[in-house]
Amino acid sequence: MSIHVKNITKEYGEQKALNAISFTIEKGEIVGFLGPNGAGKSTMMKILTTYLEASEGKAVVNGFTVSEADQKVQESVGYLAEHNPLYLDMYVREYLQFNAELHGVSKSRIDTVIAETGLSPEAHKKIGQLSKGYRQRVGLANALLHDPEVLILDEPTTGLDPNQLIEIRQLIKKAGAEKTVLLSTHIMQEVEAICDRVIIINKGEIVLDKKISELNNATHQIIEVEFDYRVEEVALQQLPKITQVENSIGFVYLLHFKTDDDMRSTVFDFAHDNGLKILQLHQKNTTLEKLFTELTTQK
Repeated sequence: MSIHVKNITKEYGEQKALNAISFTIEKGEIVGFLGPNGAGKSTMMKILTTYLEASEGKAVVNGFTVSEADQKVQESVGYLAEHNPLYLDMYVREYLQFNAELHGVSKSRIDTVIAETGLSPEAHKKIGQLSKGYRQRVGLANALLHDPEVLILDEPTTGLDPNQLIEIRQLIKKAGAEKTVLLSTHIMQEVEAICDRVIIINKGEIVLDKKISELNNATHQIIEVEFDYRVEEVALQQLPKITQVENSIGFVYLLHFKTDDDMRSTVFDFAHDNGLKILQLHQKNTTLEKLFTELTTQK
């Protein structure tokens, strides 16, 4: 495994930023780390990259215990912080040269990461002259410079326009073909497009840990149907595999089923058998965005 976190707790005075968090990320996985502001995402990432110490628990990265072998962890992790600290007065190649010397890697590696991140047209410029998208590329190039086994990226696409966002997404996906990636973002489409798995954290605790494929093939099916007449909910609750009935407005009902089968034909049969007309019918899948909202707004 690349990352193993067991019962990590982080306290700031009386406030718990993380409360006994546990998860494991296998080598080669790209994992989306989601949560509302203040949920504890950045705190967890800073613990994994040795910038913060946990109050309790144990974190292991690439076989090295974070609290005992911080230098080994730093050597095997590439970290792109949320605010991407850069020296704006330095030239792109100069900045990467400076960091290459700190890591003790060869100069040829600089050319490699410049090519990998598409920085070649801008490599002669000062970082302060670059667009936000290209500055993010510089940060990603720096994170890749020492060829780490694990990439930890905190909000790498914040503030980018749609074109820049697509470019950075492609870079991350390409890097993830060979490395383990833990990615924090508020953009649900990014997670669905890039990640193999999603972990959602809320108020310092994990509320969901599932593979994206499991979410896409979820057995929770929602059908929105409008009849031409009011139907007693108790009658709808007799439908097979139904778990919940909601009368949203007028003669419109949300029918929740727990099954892999398409239940639309069952709803049509119900209408026919009861002398009802269906005015409209839609299958509403539970999106990651909707699931995120449900899990992070619970009281």
